[in-house]
Parts: sequence; structure tokens; C-alpha cells
Amino acid sequence: MTEETDWDEVWALEQQVIVRGVPLEIDEGTRALLLRTARQVAISQEDAEVALRAVSTATTLLGEIRRRIREGSHRTSDALHRYYRLRDAGDFEGARKQMEDILAVEVVPLYREEAEIVLEKLAKLERER
Repeated sequence: MTEETDWDEVWALEQQVIVRGVPLEIDEGTRALLLRTARQVAISQEDAEVALRAVSTATTLLGEIRRRIREGSHRTSDALHRYYRLRDAGDFEGARKQMEDILAVEVVPLYREEAEIVLEKLAKLERER
């Protein structure tokens, strides 16, 4: 099971730093948040720690974390909409392909787990037919 996320805090930090232009302060709390959320979006501990050595690279890390969250969310949501439409129409193969396509490109563990759960449910549904 994927760990709890604290992406609301990252979103708030991004709003301050990237949108409003407030300089990023790398204090203990910010450092812990960025290390934790980097892990949650499949950025290695080593890469995150290197990025946290300077404000400019830490700001880039923050942007990359938010990009992965945002793009993964959109990609997964879009695929789920197509999945449900295809599944409800009886096209289980097409529905399965939607989730397999997500698994082929998605790096964020939470979104990967969601696709895997949907595939498991589809397999169960197919067995019960």
C-alpha cells in the first residue's frame, strides 16, 4: 500500500514559490516535505538530496514534484474515464488497455497502484461473467 501523501502542502508551497515568486527557504520542515514528496513521486533520495543543496535546484525539485503529481493525476483521470466507459459498454479488452497504458508510462506509485487495483477488479469482473 502506498504511503499517505501530503501533496496539499506541496501545492501550497508551489503557489508561494513558483506562482508568487517568494524565495524558497530550505528549513528543516521544507527539506523534510520535499524529501518525502520526492519519494512519493519516484524521485530518488539521492537526487532529491542533491537538489536540496541549493535554492535554485530545490525550486526545480519542487516544480518537478508538482509536475509529476499534476500530469499523473490528469493522465490517470483521463484513462479512468475511458476505462469506465469501455467497461460499461462491455469492451473489457479496451478497458484493460487503458490501465495497462497507464502502467507503461506512469512513475508515481500512487497512480500506478490505482491502475493495478482497477485491473484486479476488472479481472475479477471478467471471471464472474
